[in-house]
Amino acid sequence: MKTVALIVAGGSGKRMGCDRSKQYLVLGGVPIIVHTLRAFEKASLVHDIILVVPERDIDYVKLSIIEQYSISKVTYIIAGGEKRQDSVRNGLESVSNDCHVVVIHDGVRPFISAELINTAVMKAHEEGAVTVGVPVKDTVKSVSGDGIIKETLDRQELWLTQTPQAFTREIIQQAYRRAYEDNFYGTDEASLVERMNVKVIMVNGTYENIKITTPEDLAIGEFITKKRGVIS
Repeated sequence: MKTVALIVAGGSGKRMGCDRSKQYLVLGGVPIIVHTLRAFEKASLVHDIILVVPERDIDYVKLSIIEQYSISKVTYIIAGGEKRQDSVRNGLESVSNDCHVVVIHDGVRPFISAELINTAVMKAHEEGAVTVGVPVKDTVKSVSGDGIIKETLDRQELWLTQTPQAFTREIIQQAYRRAYEDNFYGTDEASLVERMNVKVIMVNGTYENIKITTPEDLAIGEFITKKRGVIS
């Protein structure tokens, strides 16, 4: 059964403090997005990749990313929308009916492994809806708008959600239809699925699967890259 990866790389460099989109910043000798794409290239259960980028970047990505680094699984490069959810929606419109599972991933999470991608896909085939995440390490408190602590939350039940998130095509497309009918914007795909009362399974991820959005993240990314011995 066919699996399509939808990789969202529509961000800007605002929080990074630069005028270049963060997905094109160099990490270990190659752009961040290339690390991400290479992981999906290696994932045996992923057949096609739909890459969502800012419309102005499409030609650049074709030439300087896909062709230059020989990424073979990318079948479409789609223009993103105003918000991340809009970008994912645009990508979903290009998913063919012969696709069974859609796996969605942030383009600036370059340390995802092919093994974890395959695990998420297999679990989605079994359960229908899956997200990757890790247990929180710190004590978490609920705080009111005026800075007063309301309660200390049970850390045993709290996880940090990451991507990839994987769903059967029917589930994720229905979740998006309902979200737009209700003018609902969530913070991730799982939240759209959850509001349909569909069970979403949490799969153990890794703490290295960080999202690079700030200069501090980039510095951590350089450390991870050196530790892994990644070569361009």
